[in-house]
Amino acid sequence: MPDSSDGPTVLRILLGSHLRRLRESRGISAKQAASQIRASESKISRIELGRNAIREIDVLDLLTLYGVEPREREQLLTLAEQSNRPGWWHRYNDILPDWFQAYVGMEEAAKSIRVYEAQFVPGLLQTEDYATAVISLGDFPLEQAERLVVLRKERQRRFRDGKLKLWVVLDEAALRRPIGGAAVQIEQLRYLRAACASPTLTLQVIPYGAGGHAAPTGFSILRFIERDLPDVVYVENLTSALYLDKQTDVDRYLLAMERLSLVAHEPRETPRLIDEIIEQLEKADDE
Repeated sequence: MPDSSDGPTVLRILLGSHLRRLRESRGISAKQAASQIRASESKISRIELGRNAIREIDVLDLLTLYGVEPREREQLLTLAEQSNRPGWWHRYNDILPDWFQAYVGMEEAAKSIRVYEAQFVPGLLQTEDYATAVISLGDFPLEQAERLVVLRKERQRRFRDGKLKLWVVLDEAALRRPIGGAAVQIEQLRYLRAACASPTLTLQVIPYGAGGHAAPTGFSILRFIERDLPDVVYVENLTSALYLDKQTDVDRYLLAMERLSLVAHEPRETPRLIDEIIEQLEKADDE
């Protein structure tokens, strides 16, 4: 069973996958399962996909229907109880849209994340001043913007503690884009330069001269410790996000990420590239 420190979003996904396998192995239809908990088939689907919290009494009724033996029943009921506990990010619910709360929960339980970004340095690698400048582009009220910066710093905790591996591919333009002024940009670049020495970060840069590629927008691929959980591709839009876990979709994004990695400079070249950009910025600032 998973550790109780896992994010509730992932625990719900894990519980749902267990319940789906139990139902299918017993030859029970979604309609029959829905009838057992006095719900609709669509609710069973949402439960099995981990999209809905599930009441412990409903879990108990489903386990009774599936004829689960006492030891496994106890484990799954414990998992259900843990999955309904609010995560640490719950206190930000008033400023976070539902679609992003789900991502933070997955991020908290991921063992590794591969990221492609063309616009900005990814949030998990942003300095406080750089994050402040990026968030200010969204025209949030001051108090809300300040809390979003704090949230971003808290999300970085697992990477700082060496519990999350990142493999990031950036367009060179993301490093050169002036965000918050030269001083903020240089501080951000120096942070990335130092972070390159971390064994939990692989950072590659796609140079201007690399030409085009097949990724029209940034995306992340999350991989979890639990073997029962599939990789999830996260694609964020301005007002919503896509979560893709079908193997065919994930494979397409994995292939795109591999191709991006091939057109990018090798990771050992990244410190040199960052040093060059810092030198150019400092020279321009002195003129």
